[in-house]
Amino acid sequence: MNKLCDEVLNSLSVNIRERVKRISDEHTNIEEIRIRSEKPLIINAGNRDYFYNESLDKLDLKIDNPYIVSREDVEQTFQIICKYSIHSFMDDIKKGFITLRGGHRVGLVGKVIAEDEQIKNIKNISSLNIRISRQIIGCSDKILRHILGENNQVNNTLIISPPQCGKTTLIRDIVRNLSNGNRNYKFRGIKVGLIDERNEIAGSYLGVPQMDVGIKTDIIETCPKDLGIMMLLRSMSPNVIVTDEIGKESEVKALYTALNGGVNLITTVHGNSIEDIKNRKELSSLVDRALFKKVIILSAKKGPGTIEKIYDLEEKRWYFAN
Repeated sequence: MNKLCDEVLNSLSVNIRERVKRISDEHTNIEEIRIRSEKPLIINAGNRDYFYNESLDKLDLKIDNPYIVSREDVEQTFQIICKYSIHSFMDDIKKGFITLRGGHRVGLVGKVIAEDEQIKNIKNISSLNIRISRQIIGCSDKILRHILGENNQVNNTLIISPPQCGKTTLIRDIVRNLSNGNRNYKFRGIKVGLIDERNEIAGSYLGVPQMDVGIKTDIIETCPKDLGIMMLLRSMSPNVIVTDEIGKESEVKALYTALNGGVNLITTVHGNSIEDIKNRKELSSLVDRALFKKVIILSAKKGPGTIEKIYDLEEKRWYFAN
């Protein structure tokens, strides 16, 4: 495994670590490690779920003699991730995820302790989902001509994508390009305000982004998007605000507030098509041409990050990436 994944390996229980080490050379495209108490260990690689076959000592698409994750595996992995100080990570635990050095994110579920509609703790952790974070420098280059309009002004852009189709990787590289500038487009770079609610885009660890998101990027991490947009408008005077996975009506309203403040917008939303978004009441206004100009549709047909097509809401026409 590469250096980034060493951090993941060292965060696993001893039993799981040894097994993942043995298969990591063969499967260098591991995307997720699913650790569920008293259930088979599942490794997602190349957008396919594999089981660890004990007798063959390798990954298998079939459930034959799988390694069964013990409760001790889950507890030991959780303790290692929290550096044996669960109290120190309580703020992250309440949000349902912990970010490792290198930007890798560990989602967790278990018994939720709630009070006054606020999550106070998650106990008896039953499942962990370790998502391997990888940066693909330049993956947004071929669509930058759609994002940059006349005189290199940023077009307000909406990215529509199903889960695990590379939208976070793409938007991360868009941020880097907008922040650093791009010589091929004679674009000098602008101030980017990034709201990284789930700490997936920049993958900040102790306040330091683990991914290259550019030299002119200001990051608000683990903050609700609607609040983060207002904070950026008041304090950082961004040229463009970037967020991931808009989903609430309050977030859409905040986007309109930013637009009225003269700030450009780039965001993503879960879906398969423009029709999907139109049919969701709280999100239908996202495909209003007054808010966004370009809509980019992603899929995984040719692997994560496949750009299906691009729609111009003003011109009312489709474009293809190539």
